[in-house]
Amino acid sequence: MPEAESTGVRRLAGKCFCGAVHYEVDDKFVYAMNCHCSNCRRTTGSAFKPIAGIEREKLRLTAGGDRLLVFGDMDGNDTHCGQCGSLLFSVVREGAFVHVAMGTLIDDPGIRPGAHIFVGSKAPWFTITDDLPQYDGHFTG
Repeated sequence: MPEAESTGVRRLAGKCFCGAVHYEVDDKFVYAMNCHCSNCRRTTGSAFKPIAGIEREKLRLTAGGDRLLVFGDMDGNDTHCGQCGSLLFSVVREGAFVHVAMGTLIDDPGIRPGAHIFVGSKAPWFTITDDLPQYDGHFTG
């Protein structure tokens, strides 16, 4: 069950595939989307990456910080487990936010993806079958 800090904020746990890296994040995501861009497809090996966006300081590594593999710099990167390669989160918006890869969450977040983004470059072999709004590029809400 998710932990709650003394402030009453629900905390969610997440980890990589092999368990070397663990994190916790406030369950106060600002947005969630399914990203179909080619970078997200390549980093996940899937048709899209479900992401949940939150201010960077609301995510904390709890184990394995010395095992990270970071592609990019401090203000924009994809952060993976250096042992198993799992994509955990991406640092975006000039370092202010992280996009948590929702598949790495152990606990159920209080948000669900509300749109599909970068549908203009989605995998041609994948068909979107839900009724969520679709955007050819980025959607900032």
